Amino acid sequence: MTDYTSKSNIVLIGMPGSGKSTVGIILAKMMAKNFVDTDVLIQLAENRTLQEIVDSEGHMELRHIEERVLLDVNHRHHVIATGGSAAYSHKAMTHLAQDGIIVFLNADLSCLRSRIQNYETRGLAKRPDQTFQDLFDERYQLYTRYANIIVDCSLLSQEEVCNKIIVEIRSHV
Repeated sequence: MTDYTSKSNIVLIGMPGSGKSTVGIILAKMMAKNFVDTDVLIQLAENRTLQEIVDSEGHMELRHIEERVLLDVNHRHHVIATGGSAAYSHKAMTHLAQDGIIVFLNADLSCLRSRIQNYETRGLAKRPDQTFQDLFDERYQLYTRYANIIVDCSLLSQEEVCNKIIVEIRSHV
């Protein structure tokens, strides 16, 4: 059993629409931690939206920028909501795992589709021809590879997801 007492951060990974940002804010309040959303850090660093980056330079450039920003994250005692494509960078995930418990918010495809109304304009780091199903299948493998904890959140409220995360973390202390 892994002991999480040496890790001060909780890092949320998962598909767009899985609830990383919203759950992250609630979880940070419940655990008396700070909160940071790395998509916001990217937008601040670049002074433009994720969609503007994808539109002007392509999805691979967004992934490169995201990796650079993630490698610069050196917070302690934070809940960190990552972008959906964070798991493409082994270097970034390894960096985040040094002081972070990696939590995969796993939502099924139908749940994600119901939450994502703007798939084509959301600023996703995906190939132009890639369907949501293809993206889901590709990323699921990455998320499960890096996750310390997996929370199936399709049928849970945001508070229930937070409670599951807290119970899981406390069971490893």
